[in-house]
Order: sequence, then C-alpha cells, then structure tokens
Amino acid sequence: MTAIRMTAIRRLRDWWSARRRFEFCLTIAMVVVLTGVCVALLMLPNSALPTMRASQPGTTNVTSQDVMSQAAADDPRLAEVRRIIEPFGPIVARRVPTGAGRQSLVVGHPTQQADVDILERELAAATVAVTDVWGTGWAQSALVVVASSPSEFAALLHSGTLMPAEVAAASVADPFPFGSQPTGQRVVFGPDAGRRLDPAGMATLLRHELTHVAARADTVDNAPLWMLEGFADYTANQGPGRRFAVVAPTLTARIHAGDIPENFPTDAEFSGPSAALAYEKAWSICAFAAEKYDRPHLVQLYHHIAAAEQNPTTEDRALREVLGTSRADFIADWRSWLTTRTT
Repeated sequence: MTAIRMTAIRRLRDWWSARRRFEFCLTIAMVVVLTGVCVALLMLPNSALPTMRASQPGTTNVTSQDVMSQAAADDPRLAEVRRIIEPFGPIVARRVPTGAGRQSLVVGHPTQQADVDILERELAAATVAVTDVWGTGWAQSALVVVASSPSEFAALLHSGTLMPAEVAAASVADPFPFGSQPTGQRVVFGPDAGRRLDPAGMATLLRHELTHVAARADTVDNAPLWMLEGFADYTANQGPGRRFAVVAPTLTARIHAGDIPENFPTDAEFSGPSAALAYEKAWSICAFAAEKYDRPHLVQLYHHIAAAEQNPTTEDRALREVLGTSRADFIADWRSWLTTRTT
C-alpha cells in the first residue's frame, strides 16, 4: 500500500508540475501576441483608425439639426462673447441671414435653447422693422446673446454689478467717439426673459434693443431718455394690433383717472417703481410726433435731441428747428392727443 501511495503521489506531483509549465508557456505566448498587436496598431496610419474625439474647450456646439453652427463658430464677432460665456457652459451659436448678404448671430447655452430658437426666428423680421423706421444707415446685422445666469448677464454687459430684476434685455458697445461706427455691439437677453415674456413680447423687446444698436452712432451719453427709450419703443411697437391701451396700459389708466402728464418724463423716472409709466409716456411722445408730423420728422428730431445732453431750452430749440413748434406748444398738443387716444 505504501509503494502504491508513493507512486500516486509522484504521478500527481508530475501532473501538477506539467500543468504549471503549460500555464507559464501559455502566458508567455499571450504576452508575445498582445505585444505584437499593439506594435502593429501603433504602426498603422491614422487614416486606418476610427476617429474618436472628446469635446474640446472652445468649440461651438454643433448638431445635425444646426447645420450653420460651424459657420457661426467661425464668425469673428463670437470671439469676445465666447471668452465671457464659455465658463458658464457649452455654447449654441446660430447665424441668421438679415438681408443684402448680411449675417446676424444668436448665441446662448443649451439651457436657453427655447429663447435662442425664438430670437433666431424673429431676428430677420426685427431687422427689417428697425430699418423701415431708422433707414439703411446702420449695419443691419446684430449679435444677440442669451445669458444663463444673472452673473453672466452682468458680465456680457460689462456691468460691475448685477442688473436690476426688471431689466429683461439691454444692449452694449465698446467706447467710441460720437459719430463713428460703434464696435463690440451686442444685444443681451437676461436669463429670465423667456419665462417673463411670451414669444411676441420677446420679439418686441428684440426690436427695441435693435433700435438702440441702429441709433447708437448718433446717440451720446446723457441724451434724454424720453427720446432714446421712447423712440426705441415706438419702433418696437409698429404693426397691426398695437392699440394705445395695449402698448401703454398704465398711462391709459392714469388718463382715465384724470391724471394727464404735464411734462416729459425725467431720466430718474426710468428706474424703480415709476419705470413702466415713464416708458409708456416716452413711447406716446414719439407716437404723437410721428402721427402729427410724420415718421421722417420723428427720426430727424431724434438726431437733434440725441446728439447732446439737453435741457428745456435746448429741447425747445430742437423742436422749433425740426417741427416748427415750441416745447410748450408741443407738450400742450401731446396732452390733448393723449385724451383722444383713450376715449
């Protein structure tokens, strides 16, 4: 029994040793094969390998539905905006034909996709509407950006502080001498604009801000806001269905209560709780001037009033030169016109 047991143990040991030698040889063979495969792959030309690229910082989001995104990415106007907004997330950029071979640009983030879509649809028509009033003497091309947060909104407007909550959109340009063509102009929509406004309201606001873009070369700092904002609102509210009570509901209620404005709104009234009423008054001044004296005279009046900081005396001079009426008579006629609009 002992001899048989020893023989069995010896055979088992021999089998185990043979198996280990086999596994060792198999491992060596596999290493050799894998090393050869890796060397072969490294020696293949790039064209023979599948292309796999991660998303790179600084690239514009391009989808199969957005065939113009690559063209937008190459637009030189995007460079400065990209520097500001890339830290806030991926970028969506759309080029929009705005007539006569000109191209405009709408930029935002995927989280603001709905707002970007609305502005893309409305931009060409808004450009035409502004040109119909102002004339062709502007670029007729714009950069429109949708911010995704209050801090991004402020950064795009070069503002050192967050914008007031009531500001849904604004425009900005690089500093420039009066009368020269501005650079770095863009219209910026705040992150809540699409939630606060329906598509019609977004379109109206777009036309308002594009008017500022068109007129900026002829506008100085500290020109009276009743003309700057009133003219922009007048241009924005052209078209059918723009009844007085719809455009100026607060002013309409005041007039119905017997409270008819006695003077042009001051610049201070355009912020804070009186802002809505100030904008409506300013719009009504321009609407009255266009109706009584015609639109070209209103544009001419803008050129005179917006060219310098004003006071009642200089406004009187401009009104006499352009419309042939005194400031006092213009205000009296405007007040009478207001009563006829709300009856």
